[in-house]
Amino acid sequence: SAHIMKKVVPALLSLALLGFNATASAGWLDKLKQMVSGEDEKQQTLSTDDIGGGLKEALRVGTERVVGNLGTTDGFNLDPQIHIPLPEQLGQVKKVLVDLETRLNRAAEIATPKAQELFIAAINDMTLDDVLAIYNGPEDSATQYFKSKMSGPLAVEMKPVVDASLADVDVANSYDSVMERYNSV
Repeated sequence: SAHIMKKVVPALLSLALLGFNATASAGWLDKLKQMVSGEDEKQQTLSTDDIGGGLKEALRVGTERVVGNLGTTDGFNLDPQIHIPLPEQLGQVKKVLVDLETRLNRAAEIATPKAQELFIAAINDMTLDDVLAIYNGPEDSATQYFKSKMSGPLAVEMKPVVDASLADVDVANSYDSVMERYNSV
C-alpha cells in the first residue's frame, strides 16, 4: 500500500500538467499568449479575467481527459511515464511478478477517477494570482500548484481507495505468493 501511494499520488498530481500539455499541444497556450501580447493578426488583448477563465477551463478539460484515460484498463500499465514498476529488489524474479505488476496498476486505475473531484475543487479555488503564476511560470507550474494545494488531502483521500483497490484485485495474496517464490530463489 505504501509503495502504491508513493507512485499514485505523484501520478495523480501530474494529471493537470498532462491535461494542460494536451490542451497546449492543440495550440491553445500559444494562441492565448499571442492574444495577450497582441501578436495575433487581429491585435486582440485579453483581460486577466479572460486569461483566468481560459486557463481554469483548460485545466478542467485536461483533468477530465487525463482522468478518463488513466482510470481505464491499462491507463497506468501502458503509459511509460506513470507506469508503476516493481520495486528494484524484486527485479530478479520479474517473470514471476508480471501478474503482481498488472494488479498494482489495476489498483491505481480503479483509484484514479476518485481524484477528479479533488482536482476540480482545487481548480475552482484558484485565485487570479494562482492563474497568473501558472500562466507565467515554468512548464510544470500547474503540477507544482496542485502539489502545493493537494499533496496532503490527496494522500488522505486516496489511501482508503487505494487500499480497497488493492484488495479488490487481490494484490496482497499475489504479493505474498511472489515473496514466497522470491525467498526460495
